[in-house]
Amino acid sequence: MNAIATYLTPQDVLLDLDVSDKAGLFDAIGRHLHDEHGVRQHVIAQGLARREQAMPTGLGEGLAIPHARIEGLARIHVIYARLRNPMPFGARDGKPVTDILALLVPSPSTDEHLRLLADATRMFSDSEFRTRLRASSDPDEVSQVFSAWSESPSTELERTGE
Repeated sequence: MNAIATYLTPQDVLLDLDVSDKAGLFDAIGRHLHDEHGVRQHVIAQGLARREQAMPTGLGEGLAIPHARIEGLARIHVIYARLRNPMPFGARDGKPVTDILALLVPSPSTDEHLRLLADATRMFSDSEFRTRLRASSDPDEVSQVFSAWSESPSTELERTGE
């Protein structure tokens, strides 16, 4: 199982999320973590906003991976959100974002933070994965798409540029 699938549960899949900007998105993620896991909402929203100010986390192709190290967080949390309406996210290709994978790790972070970022980037660079993800219509199905992903030879070639 890949690192993302280890932490992403159907409970943390938010489909058709109705937000209009990054602040609203980060607040919604914080609210979800508060409601589902007892994490302080404002700490999550502020952590994501601070990281985003340092450098936008939009990857391109309608994808973003906002992430933050959170002081006092007991464990890693991964949230997948699909937005109802695309929003600007500072991606290099200038395309608005609809698919968000938020990674929240305890501070100080471990190598697991970097492993999660690397896995997420490889997943999202796989066009077949993106197609399957966007075709998924419920949280269980989304979770299964993440669980089923493994780096295929074609993804490895794309990553190495061969």
